[in-house]
Amino acid sequence: MKYVRIEGPRGPVWGVVKGEDVLTLKKAPYDGIEYDGGSQPLSGCRLLAPCEPTKIVCVGKNYAEHARELGAEPPGFPVLFIKAPNTLNRQQGAVHAPAFVRRLDYEGELAVVIKRRAKDVKAKDFADYVLGYTCLNDVTARDVQQHDGQWTRGKSMDGFCPVGPWVTDEVDPSKLKVETRLNGKPVQRGNTADFITGVPKLLEFITAAMTLEPGDVIATGTPAGIGPMVPGDTVEVDIEGVGVLVNHVI
Repeated sequence: MKYVRIEGPRGPVWGVVKGEDVLTLKKAPYDGIEYDGGSQPLSGCRLLAPCEPTKIVCVGKNYAEHARELGAEPPGFPVLFIKAPNTLNRQQGAVHAPAFVRRLDYEGELAVVIKRRAKDVKAKDFADYVLGYTCLNDVTARDVQQHDGQWTRGKSMDGFCPVGPWVTDEVDPSKLKVETRLNGKPVQRGNTADFITGVPKLLEFITAAMTLEPGDVIATGTPAGIGPMVPGDTVEVDIEGVGVLVNHVI
């Protein structure tokens, strides 16, 4: 299935994409699907971020070539950091950095959305805890990140985590093509088969340290090719079998 959150007349509404339509739900799909009888054309929906995370757990340097382009050797274990919930952004949403930011980067990646409370999960059981997969842009104020020496401020500015367009449970995360395009030109190409740590082991590693809640997000890392965005740019994160996340820099 493909799960979406859309803007309704009385607030956000969950739905399931069926062909060209969205069948709306009574509640979030974490505990099962309950349709409310409503339907509307997908083309007329304003898509919101398809998750409501309490935290966004990100994995740094999970592709060897990306680690090297940052001047580091690939790490021997997952390097984790957190993006705060204020970073959440939507399909077709605007990305805007504060005036003091001098370099704003794209980082396209696969994201995992959690469907039930997860603690001390074993890798073999990871699929029981996953609602599905979506596209994510780990927007980064690169100059701020480098200045601070740690990543919180440079990664957690408002709107710095576009997610979407939907969450799908119809893909295998172990071998998916990931491409980021800047104004239509490919700037990142990777494949999740090249992860240093795959999704099952990531879930085991993360939940050994912290509890994940329904709607929480794991950003699995970006391939090589990171680079700057400027106002007027359009960025697309295209993941095989998942969809295309589109955002505009203003």
